[in-house]
Amino acid sequence: MGTFLRSEDLFLRAVESTDATTLFLWENDTNHWRIANTEVPFSMHGIHNLIEQYASVRTSGQLRLIICLKKSGLAIGAIDLYDVNFKHGFATVGILIANQEHRMLGYAKQALTILIDYAENVLDLVNLQCFIHADNLPSISLFEGLRFELVGVRKNWYRIQQQRIDEICYQLCLKKEGL
Repeated sequence: MGTFLRSEDLFLRAVESTDATTLFLWENDTNHWRIANTEVPFSMHGIHNLIEQYASVRTSGQLRLIICLKKSGLAIGAIDLYDVNFKHGFATVGILIANQEHRMLGYAKQALTILIDYAENVLDLVNLQCFIHADNLPSISLFEGLRFELVGVRKNWYRIQQQRIDEICYQLCLKKEGL
């Protein structure tokens, strides 16, 4: 990974096998399950399998990068491209800043900005999309602040406890191509 996967405060790096325990803890933190649409814990074996899949975005259609603080090297989260379709040039984005203490400090914006540049200029993608729970105001603000446009709402898409919540779909067109 080159120096282009850096910002003022962060760098993004590939997932390493030594990240397995950290990913295991993040994926099994029930506080993250609501946003990740997870219902069952991951096994360590499952985490190791995921790490192997991340080795090649071209074959797996998935890329996970670890978000690290520049000063300390501390891993504070992960940013994903998944459902990557190179034929049509699109992917879905997901991001996690794992601990509350690192949220609302601009790290998600920096990480997403780096990923957008990488998706456009290295992977040659044309469109990015994301799906957000309608009550996740920080994520809505993050994506709208980086020029993602609202393209749809799925009404009553999620059931969280006894409530129904809409899912909002955003898209960022990276390149305007003629037909």
